[in-house]
Amino acid sequence: MKSPEVGREVERVAGRIASSAESATGGEFRTDSALGPRRWRAAVIGDYKKHNDAEGTRSALLRSMDGAGSD
Repeated sequence: MKSPEVGREVERVAGRIASSAESATGGEFRTDSALGPRRWRAAVIGDYKKHNDAEGTRSALLRSMDGAGSD
């Protein structure tokens, strides 16, 4: 769970989620990833100020996560 290959895959999935959320909302999303003590972690961060709609951004992220794992 700490290998560079796993890190690239975690970053790839986070990027797909961000891209999907952007296309669903027209907003701007970014990703951040880091190697923790046990595994790689990633986050997708939405631009809440631009939309002034935290719930809408949250919904877009959740929908995006559903589709990110399928190829």
